[in-house]
Amino acid sequence: MKKEIIIAGFGGQGVLSMGKILAYSGLMEGKEVSWMPSYGPEQRGGTANVTVILSDAPISSPILNEFDVAIILNQPSLDKFESKVKPGGILIYDGYGIHTPVKRTDIDVYRVDAMDAVTEMQNEKAFNMLILGGLLKVSPMVKIENVLLGLKKSLPERHHKLIPMNEEAIKKGMEIIRKV
Repeated sequence: MKKEIIIAGFGGQGVLSMGKILAYSGLMEGKEVSWMPSYGPEQRGGTANVTVILSDAPISSPILNEFDVAIILNQPSLDKFESKVKPGGILIYDGYGIHTPVKRTDIDVYRVDAMDAVTEMQNEKAFNMLILGGLLKVSPMVKIENVLLGLKKSLPERHHKLIPMNEEAIKKGMEIIRKV
């Protein structure tokens, strides 16, 4: 098994932390992992993306030109990365941030209305966990229990009380993802 993933959006949407949690989850399962963030100097509000590779075999290079999975959280990221999803791959997007529909017909496209769900949950910090839940529903590359361990590893101890809320958001994301 080898999954090459790009997560892209605006800074402040939890793009980098979503990638880090996915990477830690892979480590908890004994997988080979690469986590490579990229963001502008403005971070919050600027564009950010992270490449994550999860593999059962050694990873030769963290530099990728194509991806098995793209998680897209804003229009500039869709414009940049839609063409880089491998044929037969998966593109997941949040309906709130995308204004021009996905044009590709050779990939599986899913929509997670995470922004609507965080409004309903009254917790905007759950946004990235809703998206991650959607990903794990359509491509269960790591187990949820390892995601929770990854959360524990990546969150400062003072925030560990938020892990149950994050677990709830992951499960909600699994419920609300829809194929387009």
